[in-house]
Amino acid sequence: MRIAVIGYGNQVSRLIGILQERHPECRIAAIADMRSSAIRQSMLEAGTDCSAIRFFDDADEMLQQGEYDGVFIGTRCSQHAKMALKVMDRGIPLYLEKPVATSIDDLMRLRDAHRRMNSPVVVSFPLRVTYHTQLIKEIIASGKIGTVEHVQAVNNVSYGSIYFHHWYRDELETQGLFLQKATHDFDYINDVLGLKPIQVCAMKSKQIFKGNKPAGLKCVDCEEQVTCPESPQNLLRSGEGRHGEYCGFAIDTGNEDSGSALVQYESGMHVSYSQNFFIRKQAARRGARFMGYKGTVEFDWTSNEVKLFMHHTPRVETYTIDTAAFAGGHGGGDSVLMDNFAAIMRGETMESVAPLEAGLSSALICLKAKESAEKGTFQQIAWPDER
Repeated sequence: MRIAVIGYGNQVSRLIGILQERHPECRIAAIADMRSSAIRQSMLEAGTDCSAIRFFDDADEMLQQGEYDGVFIGTRCSQHAKMALKVMDRGIPLYLEKPVATSIDDLMRLRDAHRRMNSPVVVSFPLRVTYHTQLIKEIIASGKIGTVEHVQAVNNVSYGSIYFHHWYRDELETQGLFLQKATHDFDYINDVLGLKPIQVCAMKSKQIFKGNKPAGLKCVDCEEQVTCPESPQNLLRSGEGRHGEYCGFAIDTGNEDSGSALVQYESGMHVSYSQNFFIRKQAARRGARFMGYKGTVEFDWTSNEVKLFMHHTPRVETYTIDTAAFAGGHGGGDSVLMDNFAAIMRGETMESVAPLEAGLSSALICLKAKESAEKGTFQQIAWPDER
């Protein structure tokens, strides 16, 4: 099967690697990227045979000059919707990175195109199909905890420096960290609940990654790089990754470093969600508690545990997810998405396990949460033209 790529970044490269490992008949036929020459050179240096890959600087030219079984979009976030529309217009199966859009206008254009064309789309929402969330759904469906009447969700990100040292620090590009991170969490929560979100109120703070260092300052040029805990060399010494070259305490460092949201659903129940980007190491946690009258079930992707607490009997059930028993990143979710996308490209199914409707809904919550935090008001989670 012939794969085309628009925006060949690290994430798409990793996902296509998983796809080809599980479905060897898939091969990259074309890549469209502003850095096409550099990408080709990098692939050659890595030992990749590029003889059958066509490289383009322009996505339209690539789409016009070839026939493809599927297209991956891995551009910068602000280009996701624009590029998706080009692919959807041709009816080609599409794998779209999250967030599906970074503005309400782009989101509505994507919504309208989807309603007109209903092209097959898989959104990069691996968390909804992990073993963890599938077990949560199974336990809730069994009736053990009763109906879910409250959710407490958290995402404490141990590698949060990447959002302040790398290109992510450009808030005009990312539109903040609700869209960058919470879009995953709102999606799996929506999927587990099966309810429609109706309003949100949110707050965000920037308490750590701020300062008065000059705009554009790189760590290598900073006189404090030896002592600064966020310099690349000190992050490496403390067991962290190298997350970028720019100062996290400069005047042009964008993004909040913590945020919280309350989301109300159509049944009247609500979800509390909180995310943090300056915690480190074993303080990391990502998961949620789903509470009913009969019991509570909670999970954490970091510990790979699911716990069921019965409210009216002295019983606690603990499940351990065996990470050695599945392949792929994001708790096995990436492999599930790649299998689904391969099946769609082969024509075996038209059903996406992470459909565009889910991407639209999650992005709308995130945009409304951002607006709520900036305006200090409750926001209705509704399309502006459908209120």
